[in-house]
Amino acid sequence: MAYNVMIVDDSKSMRHVIKKVLKISGLDLGEIIEARNGQEALDQLQNHWVDLILIDIHMPVMDGIEFLRHLGTRADLRDVPVVLVTTEHNEKRLKEAMALGARGYLSKPFQPEEFRSLVLRLLGVSDEWELAESDESCDF
Repeated sequence: MAYNVMIVDDSKSMRHVIKKVLKISGLDLGEIIEARNGQEALDQLQNHWVDLILIDIHMPVMDGIEFLRHLGTRADLRDVPVVLVTTEHNEKRLKEAMALGARGYLSKPFQPEEFRSLVLRLLGVSDEWELAESDESCDF
């Protein structure tokens, strides 16, 4: 089964990095939809079905917290897993996001293995292979 994923971040380079990590994760990917903020994401969700949303908290127009508030009012999207990929370290804001329906979060910079593990777990995909071993360390 191919999974459609939405990446929501105001940084084009971060969307690109997340897309690359998704592609090396071993996940059977369908469509990857990108949005620059929460409002753009909601607009895109009118025409696209997604299985997973990866979103930043800090964005102009509509931030990730406000996006979660809106998503919670949509019966058709309420069960889509949302993962925060953020620099936010304020525990109160992270708890607020989790209370609004976020299923997990990754702090930037993140390890590809950590990203992969969380995404696979949320989608209920068994982990059948490992990322290539390397002596080099890299955070995204």
